[in-house]
Amino acid sequence: MQSLGLTDTYLSLVLPSAVSVFNILVLRAFFMGISPELTESARIDGASDLRILLTIIMPLSRAVLAVISLFYAVGYWSAWFNASIYLTDQEMMPLQNVLIQLVQKNTEAPTGLQQAVRTGQLSSLGLQMAVMVLALIPVAVASPFVQRHFKKGMLTGAIKG
Repeated sequence: MQSLGLTDTYLSLVLPSAVSVFNILVLRAFFMGISPELTESARIDGASDLRILLTIIMPLSRAVLAVISLFYAVGYWSAWFNASIYLTDQEMMPLQNVLIQLVQKNTEAPTGLQQAVRTGQLSSLGLQMAVMVLALIPVAVASPFVQRHFKKGMLTGAIKG
């Protein structure tokens, strides 16, 4: 990243994990399971490759794309390692890195939290649990919307017959 000049940029957070081999294998298994008769009949009807992709393949792949999107969203949400390596600017740090700093070192907590922990109004364990719940909320909110696609998307291509 340093030789590419990408340190202290958001691209340095996205680029290293932009392509996942596992996700490619899941997508490949799904696309290999699509019946070739569907595309052949569309070609006979005069459909171009782009039209076949947009009107046949994409509607069929909605479930697997939802699952892959969930994998990427959770992966990027919980990713803190790349930011700890490639970012030095505290203003650019993602929320996960700030939350880790709060959990590991109470001394770097905002002033009001430091005082509450020192006076005993807020326990250190209570602060850590609150931070964990805060980190979990977006995933817990997004998951039910993708839940119905999850089972179908993961099993597609895994079972033949």
